[in-house]
Amino acid sequence: MLTTLEPLYSISVSCSFCEHEFMTSRVRPSFKKSIRTDSDFCAYYKNENPDFYVVRVCPKCGFASTENSADRLNDAQKKTFEGKMSRRWIERDFAGHREWETALETYKLALLCAQTIGDTERIIASHLQHIAWLYRYKGDYEQEQRFLKYCLDSYIRVYEVEGVGANNARLLYLIGELNRRVGHFHEAVKWFSRVINDKNIIDAAMIRASREQWALLREQMMAKEMELPEQMNAALE
Repeated sequence: MLTTLEPLYSISVSCSFCEHEFMTSRVRPSFKKSIRTDSDFCAYYKNENPDFYVVRVCPKCGFASTENSADRLNDAQKKTFEGKMSRRWIERDFAGHREWETALETYKLALLCAQTIGDTERIIASHLQHIAWLYRYKGDYEQEQRFLKYCLDSYIRVYEVEGVGANNARLLYLIGELNRRVGHFHEAVKWFSRVINDKNIIDAAMIRASREQWALLREQMMAKEMELPEQMNAALE
């Protein structure tokens, strides 16, 4: 008799704070095929959503992180986390299947942990973006917009630290798209134009995506009878 392959499997993780070994669930690669993806990289899945399982939460101390987080905390980070969070933690386990509410809780916990220990701005921005996506899945436009704006501010800080470069075309595009989604149309034009016009950027996919969103943005601005920036009038000719 054939057995049905379960979409989830478990891996062992060592906590970056207390070094406790615990199990957390992941979605098998064969189940990760998305059915569609939004223009800001938010993906949709037929079955289990892999994003629900990105955050690993230590059941013993409550430290929440992702595989992009540091393996170990330094002494100052440990002291801060212990004083502000771990002392208040009530042990609970996030292994196994996660519903939307649980996924949201893990991301907000990861965000709080990252902010508490002073993690990199890029990791904080990623948490904010995923929280916005979770609200989008639920159709909660108000909360989605709220976190998209937080996310936008955070990614701009990432840009201010990292600067522009061939490897940051995706970041520039994303800042442009987030500006478009929160209604900052003129700012969106500026960021998309950087991807399109900067000769140092050779990421063809991001250049094409920026042109597509620029065209969409132009239509949106014309529909709202907004004055088009000078560079937009000459764009796409």
